[in-house]
Amino acid sequence: MGTVFDVSGNAAYAPDGAYHIFAGKDPSRALALSSLKAEDCRSDWEDLADKEKQVLNDWFTFFSKRYNIVGQVRS
Repeated sequence: MGTVFDVSGNAAYAPDGAYHIFAGKDPSRALALSSLKAEDCRSDWEDLADKEKQVLNDWFTFFSKRYNIVGQVRS
């Protein structure tokens, strides 16, 4: 979705953390699919089903409430 959140204060995103796969990249597709697979950790999500798009939107809302926005990815 292009929004960059500062998750640096959460150990789960550190190199040995449970969600390290998401750090430093746009994991939109992986979040929409509820996937921790490296191959799903990419920015394309437009082709997903409406249900998966809603899951992504829910994650965006979650991150927005919990972490500061520090930037936007430009294409």
